[in-house]
Amino acid sequence: MTQSSVREAAPGAAGGGAGVVDGGEGQSGRRRARPGRGRRFMKWSATLMAVLIVGTAGAGYLYYRHLNGNIKHDDLNLGDNKVAEPTPNAAGQTPLNILLIGSDARDTKENQKLGGARETFGTPARADVQMLLHLSADRSNMSVVSMPRDTLVQIPKCTDPDDDEVYPASNGRVATNQSLRHGGPGCTVATWQELTGIHIDHFIMVDFAGVVSMADAIGGVPVCVDANIESRDSQGHGSGLKMEEGTHPVKGEQALQWLRTRYGFEDGSDLARAKAQHMYMTSMVRELRENATLSNPLKLRRLAEEATDALTVDPGLDDVKKLFELSNELRKVNPKRITMATMPNRYVGAQVEPTEDAEQLFRLVREDIALDGKDKKKAKTEEKVSDDPAAADGEIAVQVQNGTGSDTLGAVSGRANTVTGLLQEEGFTQAVADQSTLLSEDRTVVRYPSAELEGDAQRVAKSLGIPLSSVKRSTEVTGVTLVVGADWREGTAYKAPKKDDRMPDADKALNGADDTACMHVNPAFTF
Repeated sequence: MTQSSVREAAPGAAGGGAGVVDGGEGQSGRRRARPGRGRRFMKWSATLMAVLIVGTAGAGYLYYRHLNGNIKHDDLNLGDNKVAEPTPNAAGQTPLNILLIGSDARDTKENQKLGGARETFGTPARADVQMLLHLSADRSNMSVVSMPRDTLVQIPKCTDPDDDEVYPASNGRVATNQSLRHGGPGCTVATWQELTGIHIDHFIMVDFAGVVSMADAIGGVPVCVDANIESRDSQGHGSGLKMEEGTHPVKGEQALQWLRTRYGFEDGSDLARAKAQHMYMTSMVRELRENATLSNPLKLRRLAEEATDALTVDPGLDDVKKLFELSNELRKVNPKRITMATMPNRYVGAQVEPTEDAEQLFRLVREDIALDGKDKKKAKTEEKVSDDPAAADGEIAVQVQNGTGSDTLGAVSGRANTVTGLLQEEGFTQAVADQSTLLSEDRTVVRYPSAELEGDAQRVAKSLGIPLSSVKRSTEVTGVTLVVGADWREGTAYKAPKKDDRMPDADKALNGADDTACMHVNPAFTF
């Protein structure tokens, strides 16, 4: 199968391939499920398993229709802003980005029994688990990035296309798990895209009951603890997980308990819970690849049944053929090239916020750079010169701003004046320093508002030795604007910093082939 097959219509498929397609109703004609009005969803843990096995137990056209009828779907992106799709590589291949969402819905008796918290029955669900799965363009590697549920983010304005209800942007930063309450999973997608600048092709969402049914169907996933654990404190907080030291297969409700455990793992934070989820997910992938019992047709049929019934997806994945094509793409990656990571963050009270390293991690995903550092060396690409001719230097108006401040260092006084003087010496007589604005930019950048000024912006950059990759189009400026960044705090010659493609916090990442990983148990929760 070619790289583009997940974006094209599969032969005989009613809704096309597994790429992003216009929504509406799927083959089954079922209405979209929405938080607060019908079945909602939980737990990423079943999602990768679902796409790896769904479609392999087909039993004729009627059964195919039946499985399609199980699948629920919702709109992909409810935000106003769209992020451009990544540029294909030299072979014409593009990466795939899939947001895995788990909700804490208590909208059914089964979800209420599994999730507890009776006072929350029927309330809008939250996106308590969020993981971005990035499949490289050449299908050689996979990266999975978790965002803690209490990460402080700005949720953008989202509009429900069903009834045109508008959910205003959040008033300041709020916990990211609230995004699901702003119209559905499409707002969670919009929130991720706004924060990361990563184009998201699909989402997959599962609820509490879906985790249990899928875990039962696969027959158990091995997990490890370094001591006896009982996740329950004196106030009754905890998942209820009780397990002896060592490695044990978990399924059903115990699998859900593992994925929800915070009290008892390491420091009791959501970061420790994400680590346990990574361990479960990588173990699950290994189990699916190695477990010979999955060749049993009856077992595969049950897996297909449970998988399709557990999922809510975007319209681009709303039938079995599309999911099957996606599963074929995911199967191409060896577990040794799967990297599980958590977004770098720092505490803000009891919550967290992204750090500068988080942007570095997002950039690696945007640029399709493997987190394990094992990419083949790519040929150096020539910088693209604009087709728009530049005006004469003396006719180009340039505004220079001081962006040399950082989290640890204050802005360098007079830096905008100094660089303005350099431009004027180069013949840019209309260059002026903006004394009213102090910014914080890691790297020096030249911004321009529209295509007809791109050539002028590149000419300004070239005159100072700034690489053309640092010339960016932006609606935040009204003319050519040079922001002197923290990488040019002194001197008259700009030296572009060497590009660092190393993954931040690499020592905390989990490799998909690591079957020795074991969760550390907090001594206060052992028995």
